[in-house]
Amino acid sequence: MNEQDSTFDQPVAWRPTEDVIERAQLTKFIKQVGAHDFDDLYQKSIENVEWFTSEVLKFLDIKFNPPYEKLLDLSDGIQFPHWCVGGGLNIVEMCLDRWQSDEMKDQPAVIWEGEEGAIEILTYVELFQEVKAVAGNLRDEGLEKGDAVGIHLPMVPETIVALLAINRIGAIAVPVFSGYGANAIETRLNAVNAKALFTCDYFPRRGKEFNAFEVAKQAVENCPTIEKVFAVERYCDDNKIDYSKLDKRFADFALLQMADEFTEKKNYLEPTNAEDPLIILYTSGTTGKPKGIAHTHCGFPIKAAQDMAFGTDVGRGTRISWVTDIGWMMGPWLIYGALINGATICIYDGAPDYPKADRMWKFCARHKVEILGISPTLVRALANCGDDLPKKHDLSALRAFASTGEPWNPAPWWWLFEKVGDSKLPIINYSGGTEISGGILMGNPLLPIKPCSFPAPCPGIAADVLDENGKSVEAGRVGELAIRQPWIGMARSFWQERERYLETYWSRFENIWVHGDFAMKDADGHWFILGRSDDTLKVAGKRVGPAEVESLLVGHPLVAEAAVIGVPDELKGTAMVAFCVLTIDRHADFQSAALEEELKKLVAEAQGKPLKPNRVLFVSALPKTRNAKVMRRVIRAAYLGEDAGDLSALENPQAVEEIRNAAGQ
Repeated sequence: MNEQDSTFDQPVAWRPTEDVIERAQLTKFIKQVGAHDFDDLYQKSIENVEWFTSEVLKFLDIKFNPPYEKLLDLSDGIQFPHWCVGGGLNIVEMCLDRWQSDEMKDQPAVIWEGEEGAIEILTYVELFQEVKAVAGNLRDEGLEKGDAVGIHLPMVPETIVALLAINRIGAIAVPVFSGYGANAIETRLNAVNAKALFTCDYFPRRGKEFNAFEVAKQAVENCPTIEKVFAVERYCDDNKIDYSKLDKRFADFALLQMADEFTEKKNYLEPTNAEDPLIILYTSGTTGKPKGIAHTHCGFPIKAAQDMAFGTDVGRGTRISWVTDIGWMMGPWLIYGALINGATICIYDGAPDYPKADRMWKFCARHKVEILGISPTLVRALANCGDDLPKKHDLSALRAFASTGEPWNPAPWWWLFEKVGDSKLPIINYSGGTEISGGILMGNPLLPIKPCSFPAPCPGIAADVLDENGKSVEAGRVGELAIRQPWIGMARSFWQERERYLETYWSRFENIWVHGDFAMKDADGHWFILGRSDDTLKVAGKRVGPAEVESLLVGHPLVAEAAVIGVPDELKGTAMVAFCVLTIDRHADFQSAALEEELKKLVAEAQGKPLKPNRVLFVSALPKTRNAKVMRRVIRAAYLGEDAGDLSALENPQAVEEIRNAAGQ
C-alpha cells in the first residue's frame, strides 16, 4: 500500500482526465459565467458573492414567484443576511413539479433497498403523486404552514415522501435520528413545539427488529403539543400495530397515501417566501448541548444542490448514494440536492456489512450507483474484511467516491482508492457542517487530489485560516478555519437561541465566521482539517491536533481506530492519552503492555519525546455519533470521571462505560 508516514505529507494521487473535465457540471458552470478555470471562478465567487449566487440560481434553474426584489440584504449585519428578499419559493416545486415533463417524469427519482432484500423504485411522477396525496391529507389532519413536524424514520421511500409533503404545505421538518432513545426525541420535539411525528413500526438491523414505534410512543407521552403520530409499516410480520387499542393521536401512514379524485386534481403547494423556515436540523451534540439549526427554502437546499453538482458532479439522471440517516444533515442534503439536480437517490436501509461484508459493493453493483458517499470509519471496517470483496462485483458504473463527517487517515484512504477504485476514481473529500448547509472545503472533478486533503474551498465560500489574532497564516501553519463572506446556505441562527448562535460562530473575530475546526493549507494549496479546535492540544508548549497523532497510531498494523485526548498534567500542563481499537484478528494483544510502549515510541519518534502519550489504553470501540464522528468530549469526560453531558447522539453508549473502566474510574 502506498502508505506515507504523515497524513499531511502525501503525493497527488489522482488527476482528472480530459473526458472527466469535459463532462463535469462544474465545467459547464465555468463556461456559463465566462471564467478561465477553477481558480478564476473561485476568486470571482468570493469577491462578489451576490453575483456568484445569482449565477448558481440560474444554473440550477430556480424559479421564484414572485421574483425576488433583492438577492442579498445585509441591513441586519453579516451575521443575519436576508437572501432572495421578496421572492416566492416553495423548494418542493423545484424538486418535483418542474420534472413532470415527458422527458423526466418516468425517470427514477428514488431507488431503495432494505436489509431484508426488498427493493422499491419510484419515478419522478410516482414520487410527485405520493407527495401530493400525503400533503393534502396532512392539511385535512389540521397541519398547516409554520407547524413543526418530526421525522423519526430510517432511510426508506416514505422518509422522502414525508419530508417533501411537510415542506409542500409550508410546515417545518424536524428530522431526528432513527436510532434515538425516547428522551432524545422528546427533547427535540418539545424544543420546537412539534405538532406531529412520523415514525415506523420496526426496522431491521443485522436481522433483528428495532422497535421504533415503542420508542416514539414513549417520547410523545411527554410531548403535549403532539396531536398526530403517523406510523409507516416498515418491517413486521405478526406484530402489526393495532391502532384501535391506542389513543386517537396514532394513525397508519397508509391513510395519508390514499388519494381520491379531488386530491389528484388539487396541488396543495403552499405559497411560501424564499426565507420562510423549511427545516430545523439538530447537530449531534459533539461539543455539548445539541443545537437546532434553522434553514429556509432558499438556503439549505440551494447550497446542497450546488455542492452536489460542482463537487460530486451530479446532474440529471446521475445515481448518487450516501450511507446516512435523515437525522444527520447528509440525509436531507441527499434528498434536496439530488432532486433539484434531477438525479436519482439510491438509499439502503440496514447494516452496510450484513449479512456479508460485501453488501455495500453488491448494492452499488445492482443499482449502478455512480457516486458513493461513504465514511472513513465504514471504509476501515470493510478494509479489514479483505481486498477481494469489491472485486466480486461489477462496480464499473462508479465515477467517484465522496466522504464527510470525520478526517481520513492515509491507510483506509489508499485502500478505497486502490482496491475499490482501481486507482482511477477520485475521493471527493467534503467538510463543513449542518450550519453551513454543506461544505466549506470540497474536492471536485477539475482539481488534482492528495490523500486525505481538500483541493480547495467550495466556490462562494471565502475560507481562510487565521491565527490567534485573526490574521491569515502562511502555508504550512495551523490555524482556525474561518469564513469572511456570507453564503446562501448559512444557518438562519439557532432555533430560538439567537445569542448562543452569535457566541458560537461570531464572537471570536469581528464579522468573521469561526467554524471551530483547525485547518492548514500546504505549499501546493491543498487544505487539511486537523479536527475540532476545542479538541486541539497544547502539550509542552506545542499545539498538536488529535488527528495528526491518531493517524500515526492507526498506521500501526494492529490498530484499527484511535482517539487522542488531552488531560491535566502538572509537568506538561496537558498530557496526551490515546485510546486504540485493535484489528479484529489480533484481540489477543488487547491488554498488551508491550504494545502500549511500542505505540508510545511510535508517536515520540514522529512528533518528538515531549509529545509521547502518557497512556495508551485499549478498548473495543470508541464512542461515536451515528454519522461516525468520534466524540472526544465524551471520551475525555469519561476518562476524568466527569459528567459527559448529552449522549443522545451516541450510536454505542456502552463504549463510555468501557472507557471509564479502562481509565480506572
